[in-house]
Amino acid sequence: MARIFRPSNRESKILSKIESSKERARQLAIEQTKNVLEPLSNAVAMKLIEEKLIQTTSKEDIQDQIARSLEKLTRADEFEIDYQTAPFRALVPRPQIVSLYLTAFVVEQLINHRSVEDIYGSDEEIYHCINRQVAKFILQ
Repeated sequence: MARIFRPSNRESKILSKIESSKERARQLAIEQTKNVLEPLSNAVAMKLIEEKLIQTTSKEDIQDQIARSLEKLTRADEFEIDYQTAPFRALVPRPQIVSLYLTAFVVEQLINHRSVEDIYGSDEEIYHCINRQVAKFILQ
């Protein structure tokens, strides 16, 4: 017979604090994105092209699409963000939300853009490339 686990009041408080701190960090990262839209989109587009993860005819189009995606992220509600990133949650342990959102955007939507010829590399390689740039602009 299965035993029912009922956390004590102390354990519940600790779990609640952990969840609320994760949520605060997530919201802070999204808020910080508003202030660095242009430089972040430029850096991400440049690195994706430099590392030959995206082959494109126009770097400006890629930068513009990434900037629009970041702007959409800043206005999205929690459900929209979770829906967009759901297939990629297990990509890395403890993913950074902005990097995960951009990875999902690149892999699922940017690939169909008219100026993108092809996207190379695994989802993990794309995530790590994006995350290195995001870490430069957004406090962890």
